[in-house]
Amino acid sequence: MSYAWDFGALWSHRGLLLEGAGYTLLFTFATIVLGMAIGVVVALLRLIPSKIVTAPLIFYIGVFRCTPVLVQLIWMYYALPVLTGILLGPATAAILTLSLYGGAFYAEIFRAGIESIERGQWDGARALGMRRHAVMQRIIMPQALTRMVPPLVNQCILQLKNTSLVSVIAVPDLLYQSQVLTSATYRPLEVYTVSAIIYFLLLFPATMAVQYLESRLAKGR
Repeated sequence: MSYAWDFGALWSHRGLLLEGAGYTLLFTFATIVLGMAIGVVVALLRLIPSKIVTAPLIFYIGVFRCTPVLVQLIWMYYALPVLTGILLGPATAAILTLSLYGGAFYAEIFRAGIESIERGQWDGARALGMRRHAVMQRIIMPQALTRMVPPLVNQCILQLKNTSLVSVIAVPDLLYQSQVLTSATYRPLEVYTVSAIIYFLLLFPATMAVQYLESRLAKGR
Protein backbone atom coordinates (compact mmCIF):
# COMPACT_ATOMS: atom_id res chain seq x y z
CA MET A 1 0.00 0.00 0.00
CA SER A 2 1.51 3.33 -1.09
CA TYR A 3 0.98 6.55 0.86
CA ALA A 4 0.70 9.91 -0.90
CA TRP A 5 2.78 12.33 1.17
CA ASP A 6 1.51 15.92 1.13
CA PHE A 7 3.42 18.48 3.15
CA GLY A 8 1.75 21.37 1.37
CA ALA A 9 -1.26 21.09 3.66
CA LEU A 10 0.94 22.09 6.61
CA TRP A 11 2.20 25.36 5.13
CA SER A 12 -0.88 27.38 5.95
CA HIS A 13 -0.65 26.16 9.57
CA ARG A 14 3.10 26.68 9.97
CA GLY A 15 2.46 29.32 12.61
CA LEU A 16 1.17 26.65 15.01
CA LEU A 17 4.38 24.64 14.77
CA LEU A 18 6.54 27.75 15.15
CA GLU A 19 4.51 28.82 18.17
CA GLY A 20 4.87 25.35 19.64
CA ALA A 21 8.63 25.38 19.07
CA GLY A 22 8.79 28.75 20.82
CA TYR A 23 6.96 27.38 23.85
CA THR A 24 9.26 24.35 23.85
CA LEU A 25 12.36 26.56 23.94
CA LEU A 26 10.83 28.84 26.57
CA PHE A 27 9.94 25.94 28.87
CA THR A 28 13.37 24.39 28.29
CA PHE A 29 15.20 27.60 29.23
CA ALA A 30 13.00 28.26 32.28
CA THR A 31 13.29 24.73 33.65
CA ILE A 32 17.05 24.60 33.08
CA VAL A 33 17.62 27.87 34.97
CA LEU A 34 15.27 26.97 37.83
CA GLY A 35 16.47 23.36 37.90
CA MET A 36 20.10 24.40 38.16
CA ALA A 37 19.28 26.87 40.94
CA ILE A 38 17.50 24.11 42.86
CA GLY A 39 20.34 21.70 42.13
CA VAL A 40 23.05 24.03 43.45
CA VAL A 41 21.17 24.69 46.69
CA VAL A 42 20.36 21.01 47.25
CA ALA A 43 23.92 19.90 46.43
CA LEU A 44 25.48 22.37 48.86
CA LEU A 45 23.03 21.44 51.61
CA ARG A 46 23.78 17.76 51.05
CA LEU A 47 27.42 18.44 51.86
CA ILE A 48 26.40 19.44 55.41
CA PRO A 49 27.16 16.53 57.76
CA SER A 50 23.71 16.42 59.34
CA LYS A 51 21.09 13.73 58.74
CA ILE A 52 18.34 16.17 59.72
CA VAL A 53 19.32 18.34 56.76
CA THR A 54 20.25 15.67 54.25
CA ALA A 55 17.48 13.10 54.83
CA PRO A 56 14.64 15.21 53.31
CA LEU A 57 16.90 16.13 50.39
CA ILE A 58 17.76 12.50 49.70
CA PHE A 59 14.03 11.70 49.78
CA TYR A 60 13.28 14.53 47.33
CA ILE A 61 16.01 13.37 44.94
CA GLY A 62 14.85 9.77 45.17
CA VAL A 63 11.22 10.64 44.44
CA PHE A 64 11.96 12.72 41.35
CA ARG A 65 14.70 10.48 39.99
CA CYS A 66 12.81 7.22 40.48
CA THR A 67 9.38 8.14 39.11
CA PRO A 68 8.47 8.91 35.47
CA VAL A 69 8.19 12.57 34.50
CA LEU A 70 4.79 11.91 32.94
CA VAL A 71 3.44 10.62 36.26
CA GLN A 72 4.91 13.64 38.05
CA LEU A 73 3.24 16.06 35.63
CA ILE A 74 -0.17 14.43 35.98
CA TRP A 75 0.13 14.23 39.76
CA MET A 76 1.25 17.87 40.08
CA TYR A 77 -1.56 19.15 37.87
CA TYR A 78 -4.44 16.97 39.05
CA ALA A 79 -3.59 15.53 42.48
CA LEU A 80 -1.78 18.42 44.19
CA PRO A 81 -4.80 20.77 44.00
CA VAL A 82 -6.98 18.04 45.55
CA LEU A 83 -4.55 17.60 48.46
CA THR A 84 -3.68 21.27 49.06
CA GLY A 85 -6.50 23.27 47.51
CA ILE A 86 -3.91 25.19 45.47
CA LEU A 87 -4.91 25.34 41.82
CA LEU A 88 -2.05 25.35 39.32
CA GLY A 89 -2.34 26.40 35.70
CA PRO A 90 -0.93 24.04 33.07
CA ALA A 91 2.15 26.20 32.46
CA THR A 92 2.87 26.61 36.19
CA ALA A 93 2.46 22.90 36.86
CA ALA A 94 4.72 22.04 33.93
CA ILE A 95 7.50 24.44 34.91
CA LEU A 96 7.32 23.43 38.57
CA THR A 97 7.44 19.71 37.79
CA LEU A 98 10.24 19.86 35.21
CA SER A 99 12.27 22.23 37.40
CA LEU A 100 12.01 19.93 40.42
CA TYR A 101 12.75 16.92 38.23
CA GLY A 102 15.78 18.57 36.67
CA GLY A 103 16.87 19.93 40.04
CA ALA A 104 17.13 16.40 41.44
CA PHE A 105 19.51 15.39 38.65
CA TYR A 106 21.46 18.65 38.67
CA ALA A 107 21.91 18.30 42.43
CA GLU A 108 23.56 14.91 42.03
CA ILE A 109 25.77 16.22 39.22
CA PHE A 110 26.93 19.18 41.33
CA ARG A 111 27.43 17.04 44.42
CA ALA A 112 29.39 14.37 42.55
CA GLY A 113 31.53 17.02 40.86
CA ILE A 114 32.41 18.69 44.15
CA GLU A 115 33.11 15.40 45.94
CA SER A 116 35.31 14.22 43.06
CA ILE A 117 37.95 16.77 44.04
CA GLU A 118 40.63 15.17 46.18
CA ARG A 119 40.27 15.76 49.91
CA GLY A 120 43.90 16.80 50.09
CA GLN A 121 43.11 20.03 48.24
CA TRP A 122 40.55 20.94 50.89
CA ASP A 123 43.00 20.15 53.69
CA GLY A 124 45.86 22.02 52.03
CA ALA A 125 43.77 25.15 51.49
CA ARG A 126 42.42 25.10 55.05
CA ALA A 127 45.96 24.64 56.35
CA LEU A 128 46.86 27.90 54.59
CA GLY A 129 44.12 29.66 56.54
CA MET A 130 41.49 29.89 53.81
CA ARG A 131 37.88 29.90 54.90
CA ARG A 132 35.51 27.19 53.67
CA HIS A 133 33.62 29.42 51.24
CA ALA A 134 36.89 30.75 49.80
CA VAL A 135 38.18 27.21 49.29
CA MET A 136 34.97 26.31 47.52
CA GLN A 137 34.97 29.42 45.34
CA ARG A 138 38.64 29.61 44.36
CA ILE A 139 39.88 26.01 44.37
CA ILE A 140 37.12 23.39 44.38
CA MET A 141 34.45 24.85 42.08
CA PRO A 142 36.73 25.80 39.14
CA GLN A 143 38.00 22.21 38.98
CA ALA A 144 34.61 20.63 39.67
CA LEU A 145 32.85 22.68 36.98
CA THR A 146 35.23 21.31 34.37
CA ARG A 147 34.15 17.78 35.27
CA MET A 148 30.47 18.76 35.50
CA VAL A 149 30.12 20.33 32.06
CA PRO A 150 29.38 17.19 29.97
CA PRO A 151 26.74 15.72 32.35
CA LEU A 152 25.19 19.16 32.84
CA VAL A 153 24.80 19.68 29.10
CA ASN A 154 23.42 16.17 28.72
CA GLN A 155 20.82 16.91 31.39
CA CYS A 156 19.90 20.14 29.61
CA ILE A 157 19.28 18.12 26.45
CA LEU A 158 17.03 15.78 28.44
CA GLN A 159 15.15 18.80 29.77
CA LEU A 160 14.33 19.81 26.20
CA LYS A 161 13.17 16.29 25.37
CA ASN A 162 11.03 16.14 28.49
CA THR A 163 9.10 19.26 27.45
CA SER A 164 7.32 17.05 24.91
CA LEU A 165 5.43 15.50 27.84
CA VAL A 166 3.77 18.75 28.95
CA SER A 167 1.25 18.35 26.13
CA VAL A 168 -0.68 15.90 28.34
CA ILE A 169 -1.80 18.83 30.53
CA ALA A 170 -2.61 21.05 27.53
CA VAL A 171 0.52 23.18 27.48
CA PRO A 172 0.82 24.42 23.86
CA ASP A 173 4.31 23.13 23.17
CA LEU A 174 5.47 21.66 19.87
CA LEU A 175 3.90 18.25 20.46
CA TYR A 176 0.57 19.71 21.58
CA GLN A 177 0.41 21.95 18.51
CA SER A 178 1.26 18.92 16.38
CA GLN A 179 -1.76 17.16 17.84
CA VAL A 180 -3.94 20.18 17.08
CA LEU A 181 -2.57 20.37 13.55
CA THR A 182 -3.18 16.66 13.02
CA SER A 183 -6.84 17.14 13.93
CA ALA A 184 -7.10 20.05 11.50
CA THR A 185 -5.34 18.47 8.51
CA TYR A 186 -5.77 14.71 9.02
CA ARG A 187 -2.12 14.33 7.95
CA PRO A 188 -0.49 12.79 11.07
CA LEU A 189 2.52 11.35 9.25
CA GLU A 190 3.47 14.69 7.73
CA VAL A 191 2.82 16.61 10.94
CA TYR A 192 4.88 14.36 13.18
CA THR A 193 7.63 14.08 10.56
CA VAL A 194 7.97 17.87 10.54
CA SER A 195 7.83 17.91 14.36
CA ALA A 196 10.60 15.31 14.52
CA ILE A 197 12.71 17.42 12.16
CA ILE A 198 12.21 20.50 14.35
CA TYR A 199 13.21 18.57 17.48
CA PHE A 200 16.26 17.26 15.62
CA LEU A 201 17.28 20.77 14.55
CA LEU A 202 16.97 21.93 18.15
CA LEU A 203 18.79 18.99 19.72
CA PHE A 204 21.49 18.05 17.22
CA PRO A 205 23.65 21.19 17.75
CA ALA A 206 23.50 20.62 21.51
CA THR A 207 24.53 16.98 21.07
CA MET A 208 27.48 18.04 18.92
CA ALA A 209 28.42 20.63 21.54
CA VAL A 210 28.55 17.92 24.21
CA GLN A 211 30.87 15.78 22.10
CA TYR A 212 33.09 18.81 21.38
CA LEU A 213 33.27 19.74 25.07
CA GLU A 214 34.09 16.19 26.07
CA SER A 215 36.92 16.00 23.52
CA ARG A 216 38.33 19.36 24.60
CA LEU A 217 38.17 18.43 28.28
CA ALA A 218 39.79 15.06 27.57
CA LYS A 219 42.68 16.82 25.81
CA GLY A 220 42.95 19.29 28.69
CA ARG A 221 43.29 16.47 31.21
